[in-house]
Amino acid sequence: MNNKAKGFTLIELMITVAIVGILAAVALPAYQNYTIRAQVSEGFTLSGGVQTAVAEFYAQKGEFPADLAAIGVTAAPTGKYTASVGMTDGVILVTYGKGANSKIKDTGTVTLTPEDDKQGNIHWKCAPGGTVTAAYVPSSCTND
Repeated sequence: MNNKAKGFTLIELMITVAIVGILAAVALPAYQNYTIRAQVSEGFTLSGGVQTAVAEFYAQKGEFPADLAAIGVTAAPTGKYTASVGMTDGVILVTYGKGANSKIKDTGTVTLTPEDDKQGNIHWKCAPGGTVTAAYVPSSCTND
């Protein structure tokens, strides 16, 4: 009788494990960058209301508000990953903390600076700071 081996040999299993390991080594950093980008975008969403209020204040008074209280915001907006959205002289500072990835937690910031184009329109200059790098900010975060 001819007994044929069934199943995988040890070398085939070792090759499969090696391939899975290589794929995981490539996929995990890409996924981590993706999650950090999603967490950073939360700060932009939370700052949207403050940006609108700053633009309205500027349109009415011709100057940028000194702080959040000047635009009627009594508590700094916060989120799951965003520790605070603060503002001084119209410049918005988004600080990340709480549940944010350890790469940006407590040391990551994004600064949004309003600029008047002399036609009554406000444009926002974006600058990542701390441990938030340009790789983590949305494509809408430009400095042109």
